Amino acid sequence: MGIGHHGRTYRLDWEDPTVREWECTVLWSDPDDPEAGIVLDRSAFYPGGGGQPPDHGVLLWQGVRTRIAGTRKGEDLFLLPEPGEPVPPVGTVVQGALDDDRRTSLMRTHSGLHVLCGTVFRDFGALVTGGNMEPGEARMDFNLPELPPNFKATIEDAVNREIEADRRIDVRFLPRAEALANPELVKTMGVSPPDEPELRIVDIVGLDVQADGGTHVASTAQIGRIRVTKVENKGRQNRRVRISLVD
Repeated sequence: MGIGHHGRTYRLDWEDPTVREWECTVLWSDPDDPEAGIVLDRSAFYPGGGGQPPDHGVLLWQGVRTRIAGTRKGEDLFLLPEPGEPVPPVGTVVQGALDDDRRTSLMRTHSGLHVLCGTVFRDFGALVTGGNMEPGEARMDFNLPELPPNFKATIEDAVNREIEADRRIDVRFLPRAEALANPELVKTMGVSPPDEPELRIVDIVGLDVQADGGTHVASTAQIGRIRVTKVENKGRQNRRVRISLVD
């Protein structure tokens, strides 16, 4: 698998996360078995992973609309149509289009989680033990045995200060050995980066740098304000922080 590819599919979502419409060609499909999925030569659909759910959208072809509701990852990236939807045959030129509201909300949410992660690591030295997100809301678990006083309000204020600082969010690929030479690259306990020769790095400049495959906004200011809605105990050492986008 080359940089920017998943199997035969070129990942437009990695090249430019602002892409919402594009033209592409069907490389593989089985109209008699829609659940097998559809492989495109170029796709902006984020396939899911790292806590970020997959994109939704449509494929438009020959006056037909096929709604896409998920993905299946294997040697290729398979788009999964909603039940009963028609499947374009191999060789068909199609127009792809994402659900813009969903993708944009997920980008803001994912970047907000990275700001949260970087802020908690910087201020409290805590590593991540888990996380998940939906459009506009998310949770992240931290190895934080002792909960500091006023933690909920303190971390909300600190995260929003970093958002308001309008820090640039850069994405780049680095050779695996070079990336892993940075000890702060992995902030999730018990998780190693993918075993690939090149790693995709998301860098919130001056705050957080991590190996990550998801989609992000271009700067922290684009996240908008976040609210820490709840802090929960999840065992002796784990604290769950729930956040939501304010607008």
